[in-house]
Amino acid sequence: MDFLWAPWRSKYVADSSKSKKEEGFCIFCEFPKQNLDEKNLIVYRSRHAYIILNRFPYNPGHVMIVPYRHVSSIDLLDNNEAQDVFRLIKITLSSIRKIYSPDGFNIGINIGRTAGAGIEAHVHVHIVPRWNGDANFMPVLSNTKVLPEDLDTTYAKLKKTINDIISNEDSLDH
Repeated sequence: MDFLWAPWRSKYVADSSKSKKEEGFCIFCEFPKQNLDEKNLIVYRSRHAYIILNRFPYNPGHVMIVPYRHVSSIDLLDNNEAQDVFRLIKITLSSIRKIYSPDGFNIGINIGRTAGAGIEAHVHVHIVPRWNGDANFMPVLSNTKVLPEDLDTTYAKLKKTINDIISNEDSLDH
């Protein structure tokens, strides 16, 4: 039998076993308040929403766009919040394309536990880059996903590229 060693994943397994589901606790509300963006994987903050890496990514570059306001569904956002979320989706897609050149994307919003929402009380948008052939035997046979890049590297690449795109966007507006 062959083994695939990924010791850096142990901290994520340990973190996921700690229950943080205390009454009223929401990581999407708490992380921005902590001002520990790199530790909490917040890549970019906008006026009404922010971009955060998924700590348990399906693929490199798997991010979430999260409104600051704690609402359970996209239709509960006001127009400014919804517009900001969509703007961040566009910026994120451009950034991931520049860095990773994916063949496609899955973009999804799971509203409610039945629809697959892991954190159902705070709506968020998943963006998962996809490549031809990115599905292989590991997830099917051993329920394991192999990621070729650690989160710190992904964070640094996305932060720089997003900030570059925002800077260009701002210079075009003036």
